[in-house]
Amino acid sequence: MVFFHAFYIYSLNQNNSSDLNTELPEHRRLIIAGAGIAGLSAAIYSARAQNDPLVIEGPSPGGQLTLTTEVENYPGFPDAITGPELIKRMKDQAIKFGAETRYGVIISIETETKPFKIILSDGKELTCDAFIVASGASARNLGIPGEDDLMGYGVSTCATCDGAFFKGEEMVVVGGGDAAMEEAYFLTKFAKKVYIVHRRDAFRAEKYWTDRIDKKVVSGEIHILWNTEVERIHGDHSNGISTVDLISHPLGSPSSKLSDPDLEKTELSIGAVFIAAGHIPNTNFLHNSSVNLDEDGYLLTHGGSGGGQTKTAIPGVFGAGDVVDSHYQQAITAGSMGVQAALDAGSYLDDLFDN
Repeated sequence: MVFFHAFYIYSLNQNNSSDLNTELPEHRRLIIAGAGIAGLSAAIYSARAQNDPLVIEGPSPGGQLTLTTEVENYPGFPDAITGPELIKRMKDQAIKFGAETRYGVIISIETETKPFKIILSDGKELTCDAFIVASGASARNLGIPGEDDLMGYGVSTCATCDGAFFKGEEMVVVGGGDAAMEEAYFLTKFAKKVYIVHRRDAFRAEKYWTDRIDKKVVSGEIHILWNTEVERIHGDHSNGISTVDLISHPLGSPSSKLSDPDLEKTELSIGAVFIAAGHIPNTNFLHNSSVNLDEDGYLLTHGGSGGGQTKTAIPGVFGAGDVVDSHYQQAITAGSMGVQAALDAGSYLDDLFDN
């Protein structure tokens, strides 16, 4: 009886211990959402500061830079470097200093209580004392044949990143907002001719940009294809883009009028397609939290001068990179914001544990 009683107590304790382990989520001093330039820059600085960062890589580890075949405008690489290689080097550097990276998709964060609770798509829970949002933004795609396969081989979402690779070619810019106008204007430095393809008969861009584009139209550097859409992109990885199929309709939005007899189909020989249909910030997992987002879903941070520029409305939550920045969206600006966020988070953690 004594043996049975002792065994029962042992089993009960083991069961309670097991239950306790499953109920308590893994806790980290700092968690970083996103493994792009911003997230990895934050990880490098945070690891060197002994803040034990855990980087949750998200559904697209490395972010948009992994879609870029060559990066020539990132300081320190005069002979260019591929986007994936730059991300790999940064990731290795972060791990070398003590950061941990882990594949996972964050679906929500609870910011009402401390520590913050993070829920992953596989059901696992994590908690942390500080949290850096560096989840980036995704380019709004056209969803047409050839787009995904030729991304990085003539299809791009960043003229300042890739425009120089197609010097002397005729190029297409898709879009009608400020970003499309800016991309088209920039590309005239390199292109034989730039075609702006817009599905309506008027741009939604600001007058500042439409006036500049009009001057380029007069000079013959830019040609506008109104009420037109790109239907398909042709090419291969060896030779890049060869042609695009275009559809147009007098009333605009031709893809919604495919059976209309007034629909026209044409083919255009070009060397590159730049998609400037806007970006979507990756902030879905924040929608039920208390952090503030703007009307387009971008994370709002403190800004200004001095320290604390990456703070959000929630103490202990910081933002960096394209998830905050809807304007510059460059690798180097994302990296610098990641460093700022790491420094701000470090100051927050120092104050938290000193008190």
